[in-house]
Amino acid sequence: MIITLLGGAGLMGAGIARDLLSDRAIVDFATLRICDAVRPRMEALAAELADPRVALVDLDAADPGALAAALEGADICINCVPTLLGHQMAIFEAALAARVPYLDLGGLGVYTVKQKAEHARFRDAGVTAVIGAGADPGMSNVICRAVADELDEIDAINLYWAAELVGDENPVLMPPYSISTVLAEYAHPSTQFYDGRHVECPPMSGVEVLELPEPWGRCEFMHSPHSEQLTVPLAAGIADKGIREFTWKLHLPHREHEAWVGLVKAGFGAYDDPVEIGGVKVKPLDVLSKVIERNIARNAERMPAQDSHEIHFAIGRGRRGGVEHVVRIEVVVTPDPLYQGYTDACTSMNGAIAAQLILKTPRRPGVWAPEEYFDIPSYFAELEKRHFRISKTVTPAA
Repeated sequence: MIITLLGGAGLMGAGIARDLLSDRAIVDFATLRICDAVRPRMEALAAELADPRVALVDLDAADPGALAAALEGADICINCVPTLLGHQMAIFEAALAARVPYLDLGGLGVYTVKQKAEHARFRDAGVTAVIGAGADPGMSNVICRAVADELDEIDAINLYWAAELVGDENPVLMPPYSISTVLAEYAHPSTQFYDGRHVECPPMSGVEVLELPEPWGRCEFMHSPHSEQLTVPLAAGIADKGIREFTWKLHLPHREHEAWVGLVKAGFGAYDDPVEIGGVKVKPLDVLSKVIERNIARNAERMPAQDSHEIHFAIGRGRRGGVEHVVRIEVVVTPDPLYQGYTDACTSMNGAIAAQLILKTPRRPGVWAPEEYFDIPSYFAELEKRHFRISKTVTPAA
């Protein structure tokens, strides 16, 4: 068995590689192809992993021939190339042409509708594709399916993600993931599902304050562009239960939230729209990325140790046995020695879980979102193996 991991030496790809090569693996494979554009980064990762199954492949994702070579003979393609680089549809199509099962981490919903529109082509070709299969989206979609399965009729499912940092305050802004992704979450409008239809909502709208247990405390959530709301309310077993509302809302750590709001107010939300400086056109994103990178390097000794705590939860409202009920399912991810070496253990471990469950079970050709594809008990068992804490409450509505 051969696994092709595109963008495999990046932050998420490296985490997926670590998980696939760990003792948590549930599939046997002979080769893990780590394909990336940065050879030194690949070599450093290979040296760290020190596993004979690792093969390094130089990849220019914009080169169709290079893509085809990376996919040749593979049993699955895991696409970790950042969504906003614009290669996702080309990689998606290359997997179809090669008849290789496909998985990506999705995010922001940039290509979700386009990918879902290709369901019949993938089904007819006998090729499986699961899109948006990291943590959010990915695990979050599975949580929503688990909520829906507890109700006979659904009025609403509201999905939330909150992160908080514990430790001395960091004098340096550390992006939690891709800078362009964070800026898009704050600066771009989002599609939400209200009154039984998709509607566009302004950036940072839908503000909702919830009191969560420590260390999160009082959290201000907001609408954000994502893919979950584009697929979950349309899924079989959810849409036919009458759902009228589905929303996704985000809360980044309190002080960091203020910084990102300030950057958007300063105009960095238009991160790809060039400005001219001294006769030279530059993208705000390039400037901001370099400034943040330099600031981190210059102040590395001043940066305190901080522990990241995440809570992912969905609240469903509807009827069960004719009685109004509220269902809440949450997954909590707190610091654990198991996550050492991972930049974002939750996203990368979920990507590895999804890939292995696709390989482990009979294929279902077509283009699927996670809530449509995975068996809940099997998926949750893999989360618990990785020390993610799952809880469920089902209570009659007051």
